[in-house]
Amino acid sequence: MKRVSIVFLQAVIVLIGIVALTILFWFPLTEGRAANLGLFSIYFDPFILYGYAASIAFFVALYKAFKLLGYIGQNKVFSSNSVKALTSIKYCAIVLSILIVLAGLYIKIFHNKNDDPAGFLAICIVTTFVSTVVATAAAIFGKLLQNAIDMKSENDLTI
Repeated sequence: MKRVSIVFLQAVIVLIGIVALTILFWFPLTEGRAANLGLFSIYFDPFILYGYAASIAFFVALYKAFKLLGYIGQNKVFSSNSVKALTSIKYCAIVLSILIVLAGLYIKIFHNKNDDPAGFLAICIVTTFVSTVVATAAAIFGKLLQNAIDMKSENDLTI
């Protein structure tokens, strides 16, 4: 890949991280439960704190994707570091999907009976699906990359 493409993709990853951070800090101020809370109370709501804790897996996966692009830019794509980055992305996506499902179950079981949780549950379903797709893709790419590394090392031994 050309260096410009790698830098562009890294910039996109940084932009995704900035947008996600902005949403994490802005959304609690607009959420319905925040109408009667003070500024301090908004950010220490247990559900908001759960969202912040769950987002750690997302940001770790973004960081690992950024590093993976760095390895690709350095022509070190066929290295164990690339496989480790893909494995980390896979595990982060699995953890994130589990945490999203748990949040959806919590809202489904304990929501206010006057509220309709359908929108939140739809978002949970979509994001869980996306996380599962990312985990599957990372697992497949990691396996393919590991097989390529193994084949390369076998060929290097025979020469």
